[in-house]
Amino acid sequence: MQGTSPIDCSKVRFAIAAVTEAAQLVRRVQQEMVVDALAKGDKSPVTVADFAAQALIGKRLQETFPEMGFVGEESSEALHSDEGRKTLEQISSILQSYLPGATEKDICKWIDRGAGEPTDNFWTLDPVDGTKGFLRGDQYAVALGYLRDGVVRVGALGCPELVEGAYPKKRAAGSLLVARRTNGTFVRSLDNEQASWQRLHVSECAEVAHARLMRSVEKAHTNTGGIGQLVARLGILAKPVSMDSQAKYAVLAAGGGEVNLRLLSSSRLDYREKIWDQAAGSIIVEEAGGRVTDLAGKPLDFSQGRTLANNRGVLATNGLVHDALLEGLKKIGA
Repeated sequence: MQGTSPIDCSKVRFAIAAVTEAAQLVRRVQQEMVVDALAKGDKSPVTVADFAAQALIGKRLQETFPEMGFVGEESSEALHSDEGRKTLEQISSILQSYLPGATEKDICKWIDRGAGEPTDNFWTLDPVDGTKGFLRGDQYAVALGYLRDGVVRVGALGCPELVEGAYPKKRAAGSLLVARRTNGTFVRSLDNEQASWQRLHVSECAEVAHARLMRSVEKAHTNTGGIGQLVARLGILAKPVSMDSQAKYAVLAAGGGEVNLRLLSSSRLDYREKIWDQAAGSIIVEEAGGRVTDLAGKPLDFSQGRTLANNRGVLATNGLVHDALLEGLKKIGA
């Protein structure tokens, strides 16, 4: 990995600052709320983290790029119900140290900046990608992307449970990854702003038999049977890497795996990916030398609104095994 700095434009600087702040907020919610909540079967901490992170980045965008659009995963509608009031109070409490004086009305307004449709020039956010991983204390990510004219131009991932973008490690310094179109992908410590940036490059493995698949821990997220058929068809021998969230894209970009596959579940064949689930991760992989398409080999089309309506599933690889995976997918009818 070659050390240098990716910070050469205002949008990259914003993405770095916003994702760092939001990832640290989300980790704080996890550390302060999750253990006690799970003992009671309560999954509200991830809801608090989701909304608080989106409000925080919505506020920062309002301050820095007020003219730009913002497409987030959440809206404040559920917070206005009787049941949602307690959650809103918790969100307000956690945000006071980041946004002093913020009212509940302000918070809802900042969240709802992300409730609109994409424009020609906008940001998209998944405030906590990998909710089950967050609750288990495993992998999750804050994922922010900047898009112009339907193309992802900047992406940033905050991965609190990864070291050097590739190695899972709980309660460590975490990893911050950033990529700018045509400028490469870089990683540094999430907690140390003075740490040097390291440039990432995907694995050089060209033998499909040795390709490591990034497999979701949550079985409902993909077609496990289809993946088994694909592995058998291609004679893949390598042990898979089990991991949830866009942290998989970080590991792929850092050379810790060769294939990240979103194969449609047989019960959800009409499902189309949300743009916030793929924008940041896709550019992170591409700028590290990898390739990202849908299951038919088509580039991801981010110009179709809040979903990848023209794409079916996602295939991200180190590039060297991509064609072999596409051929295998065709043979199993995926």
